[in-house]
Amino acid sequence: MHAFLFPGQGAQFPGMGKDLYEASAQAKKMFHQANEILGFSITDIMFGEDAEALKQTQVTQPAIFLHSVILSTVMGTKFQPDAVAGHSLGEFSALVAAKALTFEDGLKLVHQRALAMQNACDEIPGTMAAILGLEDKVVETVCKETPGIVVAANYNCPGQLVISGETNAISLACEAMKEAGAKRALPLPVGGAFHSPLMEPAKTKLATAIEATAIVSPICPVYQNVVAKGIEAADEIKINLIAQLTAPVKWTQTVQQLLTDGSSLFTEVGPGKVLQGLVKKIDRSAEINSGTID
Repeated sequence: MHAFLFPGQGAQFPGMGKDLYEASAQAKKMFHQANEILGFSITDIMFGEDAEALKQTQVTQPAIFLHSVILSTVMGTKFQPDAVAGHSLGEFSALVAAKALTFEDGLKLVHQRALAMQNACDEIPGTMAAILGLEDKVVETVCKETPGIVVAANYNCPGQLVISGETNAISLACEAMKEAGAKRALPLPVGGAFHSPLMEPAKTKLATAIEATAIVSPICPVYQNVVAKGIEAADEIKINLIAQLTAPVKWTQTVQQLLTDGSSLFTEVGPGKVLQGLVKKIDRSAEINSGTID
């Protein structure tokens, strides 16, 4: 089985997507369509050299979504998935690629998601930190025992988790993680506490938009972050998509389930190679590659 994976926030880089724009008339059309839908020229930012402008959440999320979805489109016959999965934001790209969601609706939802998350970050300050070298249960226990709001947010691979929550609680948890034996506890340069209860305001806003959007059964199972298993029912997809903003990204569990279900080849579709690296850390025997234009 061949699984296609779609990256999330953090995979962006200056100049991303310019090669697609120049190589394909279809890609060029989709980029221009995106500029119209968003109401600003995201291509100018994506194709430019201003890394700081690209880091703004309201730009980053649609930029990564566009790169992934357009690449999956212009891959042509190379894109024949038995399953798809996306890391956080990447789940929206996966849904569009699997034809559960139209390109236009997917981009609109991603734009609304980015704005809602940015507003939540502005209203309720928070942050995240990477914890290396501890078992999942130890990280979870430390989070529960730390005063304030702090939770395990991203299960990226064995020994690599990201925690999320109130700034002070994250600082306290990082110290406790080190005392518990963590190799490193690194605060991350992010704008807020993603995938934590602090994203509840964003979840409420996005839920209304998702419920009003047409989502149909995909052409293959979509392995969603919240449940870490393949979903094909449109109503379940919506429920999980809404829950995603405040729930942890179960990436380790998702890849393990894909392997259990028979996936042996993994292709990352989008900017960067972060997910390829995580898959290898989860299972060294897995075959991986990057999506390329047909």
